[in-house]
Amino acid sequence: MLISVEELKKNNPSLHNSVTTALIQYLEDLDGEDPCNLYEKVISEIEKPLLSTVMNHYENNQSKAASCLGINRGTLRKKLKQYEI
Repeated sequence: MLISVEELKKNNPSLHNSVTTALIQYLEDLDGEDPCNLYEKVISEIEKPLLSTVMNHYENNQSKAASCLGINRGTLRKKLKQYEI
């Protein structure tokens, strides 16, 4: 089911709607060009601020941040290094 940006804006703001709106806009901005590695791009664009925000919230306590994220601390450390956080 296709949803317009206007319809999304009318709904209550949510992470789902924000991501959908951003993706619709991104694809429209490509002006007919096919995106390359879109999945990887989206994951990296979302994952870095997610990790940063959670780490800030838990005052850089990796155990608490990993628990909140539902990943183990080793995975969190690997991702923090990957994104240079």
